[in-house]
Amino acid sequence: MILLDTCALLWLVIEPGALPESARRTVASNAGSLYVSPISAFEIGQKAARGKLRLNLPPENWFPRALELHGLKECAFHSRIGLAAATLPDLHRDPFDRLLVATAQFENLTILTPDPLIHQYPGIRTLW
Repeated sequence: MILLDTCALLWLVIEPGALPESARRTVASNAGSLYVSPISAFEIGQKAARGKLRLNLPPENWFPRALELHGLKECAFHSRIGLAAATLPDLHRDPFDRLLVATAQFENLTILTPDPLIHQYPGIRTLW
């Protein structure tokens, strides 16, 4: 089971050709077992609100449509994930990524990400 980080989700939906071949194979071979976090919805919404991301729909419509079109499942967000993110080693300053790492730990998921810092967390499985 795979958790797409926000970057992987955006590329999959907006510019699938930008995904490396290995990431495209991972997505194709894990159809039905691909997950996204509500943290990614928050990050996408913030980027769009700040003008750093242009979407063809408002984020509140874009996100559920992206999940539907690509057969993605949404992880639940629990207080334990937020608390676990706070205790992670201080490898990454980005709170969104720390929450994604904690989600992957909590849900026993492998993260599909290009982020080299995420790859450094102990006990985290990553692909890209």
